[in-house]
Amino acid sequence: MENFTFYAPTYFAFGKDSESKAGELVERFGGTKVLLHYGGGSVVRSGLLDRVKKPLDAASIAYIELGGVKPNPRSGLVYEGIDLCRKEKVDFVLAIGGGSAIDSAKAIAAGTVYDGDFWDFYEGKPVEKALPIGTVLTIAAAGSEGSPDSVITREDGMLKRGASGEAYRPRFSILNPALTQTLSAYQTACGVTDIIAHLYERYLTRTKDVEVTDRMIEALILTMINEAPKVIANPDDYEARANIMWAGMIAHNNCCGVGRTQDWNSHCIEHELSALYDCAHGAGLAVTMPAVFTYVLSNDVTRFAQIAVRVWGCRMDFYHPEKTAKEGIDALRRFLKSIGMPLTFAELGAKEEDIEKMAATCCLDGPLQGFAKLDAQDVAKIYRLML
Repeated sequence: MENFTFYAPTYFAFGKDSESKAGELVERFGGTKVLLHYGGGSVVRSGLLDRVKKPLDAASIAYIELGGVKPNPRSGLVYEGIDLCRKEKVDFVLAIGGGSAIDSAKAIAAGTVYDGDFWDFYEGKPVEKALPIGTVLTIAAAGSEGSPDSVITREDGMLKRGASGEAYRPRFSILNPALTQTLSAYQTACGVTDIIAHLYERYLTRTKDVEVTDRMIEALILTMINEAPKVIANPDDYEARANIMWAGMIAHNNCCGVGRTQDWNSHCIEHELSALYDCAHGAGLAVTMPAVFTYVLSNDVTRFAQIAVRVWGCRMDFYHPEKTAKEGIDALRRFLKSIGMPLTFAELGAKEEDIEKMAATCCLDGPLQGFAKLDAQDVAKIYRLML
């Protein structure tokens, strides 16, 4: 295990009706004028927005609204939010929604207090300062409610890139599993897939002797395997949704990733798909992960065999561990298909003629550095495995 520091100070209010605590939590963390940032009409139609406003009104906390966040959130709305926050002297940003709303809120929070272009943070500049951020989560997926990360798509060139910094960790996050009961089976499955990707990309490590975090990751993937079919069969299964929601946060606040190298190549490769075709991130990952894992398998057959045995129940073939490793990848693929996820380019609406362009854009800043080093030629070969 490698040396590490870990500090994750987000305050979590978990459970039914926890959105009623929005006012006291904004007040507790110093907010006096809030930007309410959310996506489409579902937050309004469901009454959630009004349920969040009510405790803010009761606490005499002023607020303004900015809706319109799209999946794969765009830079244009971020710029609009920055201008609005500066004009209205906002001192707290509250995201209501899933990872897209939260990631957009984080970008606005950083851009508001920064003299340059917020996109600098998405080209490698560390995020060291931002307005305080809170969240009311409506889908278990991205883990942004507890993480120091954000992903935004720049409309000029449709570049989808991430930024990170401790200033991006929310001061508080409200997690009410009941808010996810209205999600479609497809949205739920996309979220589960994203959670599994966050876990796999920490599991794929070059660091030795990381048994504690290995076991944590394995347990969380097993939770997804157990709970996902329940909520797809019965959307109102609160307990299963509660387990998925908390697992989604733990999967990405990095308590499972400390002391070990990590691999984010699947995410980088998928980002080109969702940027170009605007597919759901989880759906893109369902197509991407098995292809990436198959391509890099020989980098450490033992690690793939280990997760095949411990998570997917495969029988270890000590004479041919690569056979066990491949069986584990096949088991992942079957699970993703069983919960309604796509597995091929065609199912995403992706086109073979775009492969070279996507591979070049993916490696625009140089080869991907993760579990395996991948250049543009490697990435193109991986995309072809998805055909």
